Amino acid sequence: MRALVLQGTRLAGAAQPQLLRMSTGRRAGRWQLQTAVALDIDGVLVRGRRALDEGRRALQMLSGDNRLGRRIPFVLLTNGGGVSEADKASSVSRLLGVEVRPEQVVLAHSPMRSLARKYSQKHVLVVGGEQGRCADIARAYGFENVSTPDDVVAWSPSAWPFMPPPPPTAHKSRDYASDPFHAVMVFHDSFDFGRDLQVATDVLRSAGATLGREFVNRQTVPLYMSNSDLVFSNDYPRPRFGQGAYHVCLRAMWDALTAKAPLEYTLFGKPNRVQYQYAEHLLDQIALAADPGADLAQLRACRRIFAIGDNPAADIAGANGAGWTSVLVRTGVFDGPSGANDATHPAHLVTDHVEDAVSWIIDSAA
Repeated sequence: MRALVLQGTRLAGAAQPQLLRMSTGRRAGRWQLQTAVALDIDGVLVRGRRALDEGRRALQMLSGDNRLGRRIPFVLLTNGGGVSEADKASSVSRLLGVEVRPEQVVLAHSPMRSLARKYSQKHVLVVGGEQGRCADIARAYGFENVSTPDDVVAWSPSAWPFMPPPPPTAHKSRDYASDPFHAVMVFHDSFDFGRDLQVATDVLRSAGATLGREFVNRQTVPLYMSNSDLVFSNDYPRPRFGQGAYHVCLRAMWDALTAKAPLEYTLFGKPNRVQYQYAEHLLDQIALAADPGADLAQLRACRRIFAIGDNPAADIAGANGAGWTSVLVRTGVFDGPSGANDATHPAHLVTDHVEDAVSWIIDSAA
């Protein structure tokens, strides 16, 4: 694949930071529904807790402040998580000064809500995130019988003796020695690798998926994991370990403990196709809100979706696999030399930053 490379262009007279509200409906102004955009967040719109000026202007352009005078449907497609879609939308809105709604946010674990149909009443181990946030998110998705590694250690501190015993939890009366699990679900980055590796592997290889029973060299329950990114970009000058690093460690520990018995798992997050199908569904809903009479089948046939990201292995590989137009920016994980593309997962376009990318998209829609 050959890619166009844009460098150093800037929009003259860009709007100053303000809260720009992206209302839907005909009265909100004209829409360019044949074009849609999915943007990564970290390394594209923000770096850590710092908003990128180009990211702010890019969202303003998509919200109608462009030479076409049209709004372009967009979603934020991130491998981040550990918060609700509403909380992520609120934080991005505050940081960038452009209103983003929860229904425009796709987190790594967002499509995992579909698993609640199967596991709504079944006991599942939810791994990752700070304190009990991911357990709360899982419950909001419809999982009604959730435990965490912290709950397990509170029940039996010797399950992971390398930390102070956590305070009693809501499950303090639960006896995990007689309460089997039905699945392990890794929602977000681990905040205690050792503890979470221990408890997850305990569940996966305990007879009957019941803690304290004998270990068997086979997988006893399904494993679901979100976000296989090995590294991600924040405000540190070099990429940091992502949730994918936990996946690597979990697989390595499993191999060492079970003589490489098969470990099957289902992945969510970019670059997996389920993530892009979920985003396409949200874009359909935005289009219907803008034009309730829209023919979705016809729109899908002619709509061109652009994906803007900084990570070739996740953002670009996933977009290419979904048949979208991929745009790689240089403000995050990718730091190839000027004029270069990624050799393994080449994008259709390479730009210095997201503002250039959106400017090119708008020109393409003209």
